[in-house]
Formats: sequence, structure tokens, C-alpha cells
Amino acid sequence: KKMTLHFKAEGDEIFLLGAVKNDIASSQYLSKVCGVERSPAPYFDLEQEYSLQQVIQTLISEGLILSAHDVSEGGLVTALLESSFPQQLGFAVSNPDASTRNDAFWFGEAQSRVVVTVSEKLRDQFWKVMEGQEMPFLSIGRVTAGAISVDGEDWGPVTHWKNLYDTAIEKHLSKELDSEGALTMI
Repeated sequence: KKMTLHFKAEGDEIFLLGAVKNDIASSQYLSKVCGVERSPAPYFDLEQEYSLQQVIQTLISEGLILSAHDVSEGGLVTALLESSFPQQLGFAVSNPDASTRNDAFWFGEAQSRVVVTVSEKLRDQFWKVMEGQEMPFLSIGRVTAGAISVDGEDWGPVTHWKNLYDTAIEKHLSKELDSEGALTMI
């Protein structure tokens, strides 16, 4: 059974599986936005990664999730955007974890976290399986028809972000990325 990373339908619930850490070490955010060139590696624990992968395997084999995407380079926002691009579906998400700094929640690259989507029809079954695991998980929002909203702030349509993503290298090479407003929208 293969699992794809892209969102499938408007209204599907978005969950974050794995422990959230107050960690922005070695992240693109720390480097590009904060200007810190050197920092320790992002948080990683091999046992937590193994446990997370076992949970993901169970959810896939039981047909309880519609998509799965790891959180890595660029953090949670990048994983959400990459999941949005193939079908041009957006997301409305918020940080329900008041104990975690917003920059670490959205842009931290701590490992052993995966974004999954679940249909309304399978939500209760998904919840029962997850409650039986020793794995932290959070409901962070829903898939939208194309609009992107983070913590109640309108980030515009997914098509804008896909264009920035698809043309980032050429714009970087021509030094146009900042003039397009990509960094000011964050």
C-alpha cells in the first residue's frame, strides 16, 4: 500500500503526529529569516522516529489516513504547502500548543513529525487507533478549497505559493525573491 503526500479533499482534517519541540536549530527559518548561519542540528531521537514510523505504517495498512508528509526542511508550513500543491488545495491551520513558540511550531525542523489527513468519515476510527498509541498527536486544522490561513491570518491562495515555490531557484539566482514579497508574507 502506497501513500502520497498530497491533500485529497476540502474538509479533510489535518493532524500533526509526533512530539512538538521548541527547536529552530539549523532550520531554514533560523538561517534565512533570523540570519543565524551556524547552530546545532535539529532535534532527533531514533527511538521516537521508529515509533512514529510504526504508527504511520499501522494507519496506512488500516486505511485510516489519506495523505502523509514528513516535517523536514522548512518545517511544518513547508510540509503543508507541499501537500497543497498537487491538487491546489489549501489549508486553514492553527497552533493548538500554547507551550510551543510559534516560530518553532511552524518553522522548526525537529524530526519525527508527520502531517496526515483524515476524512470526516474515518475520524473516529483514526482517533481510537491514535489514543491506543504512545504517540503525541494534534488536530491542527482542515483542508480548504485553495485559501491558506495560518493562526487566523490570511496567507492568500495556494496558487501564489506554488508559483513562488516553482520559481524560487530562478528568482534566487536573479535576486528577485525578496522583491516578490515571499519573505514579507511570513
